[in-house]
Amino acid sequence: MNIAVCVKQIPAPDSPEAFDPGTRTLVRAGGLVLDDSDSYSVEMALRLVEQAGGGEVVLVSMVPDGETAGLRTALAMGAARAVLVSDPQLAGSDALGTARVLAAVVGRTDADLVLCATESTDGYTGTMPVQLAELLGYPAVTFAKHVEVGGDGLNIQRQTEQGYDEVSCPLPAVVTVTAGVVEVRYPSFKGIMSAKSKPVETLALSDLGIDATKVGISGARQEVISIEPAEDRAAGAIVTDDGTAHEQIIGLLDTWGVI
Repeated sequence: MNIAVCVKQIPAPDSPEAFDPGTRTLVRAGGLVLDDSDSYSVEMALRLVEQAGGGEVVLVSMVPDGETAGLRTALAMGAARAVLVSDPQLAGSDALGTARVLAAVVGRTDADLVLCATESTDGYTGTMPVQLAELLGYPAVTFAKHVEVGGDGLNIQRQTEQGYDEVSCPLPAVVTVTAGVVEVRYPSFKGIMSAKSKPVETLALSDLGIDATKVGISGARQEVISIEPAEDRAAGAIVTDDGTAHEQIIGLLDTWGVI
């Protein structure tokens, strides 16, 4: 079974995020790391390939400056190879522009299944995977907490607020994996060393035959209007239990609109 996993390389969470005031986009200069949300998709893919008894996991990513540090982390986990799209014309792409690029790459991988995180931790739109599925003409199942291959399709437990739904769909398909549903393996020393020699194919926009006006800032249909600093965290309310603490708490929750 061949599985393509869409992974995103993002600025390290412990580094201060900076925005370009001119373009109002995230500055992605310097070292990037594998988005933690994507590590669950990679782990799920590796387990499915192991259960199938054969196949490979290929990583698909889009990033500026040919950065591969995050990809090497996923390769060290056990992915076989990676395909990276890096082109200055892609700067400022929105979710749909990103989906166009990833769809073109996935179409070259001959994957039976495409896995993604539910959303990236630097964008939080959560829309790219279903746009990807639409462009590929594949069914999409979101918020998967458990995935099994059965017959010619998939049996999926789709997480909901009340529990989970049992969903079946044919292959090929696009599935988003909920963070925290599997225990992600740590790359072994052997895996880290072998990741250095695993192939990473780097493509430009021209290699994919995509109209440049449909990607990048010029093709974006989403726009950040303004950027404002987050409000300082206010001190919490202190409730002293004098026999009426429960009433005070209920009053605070009502004031905050929780109840």
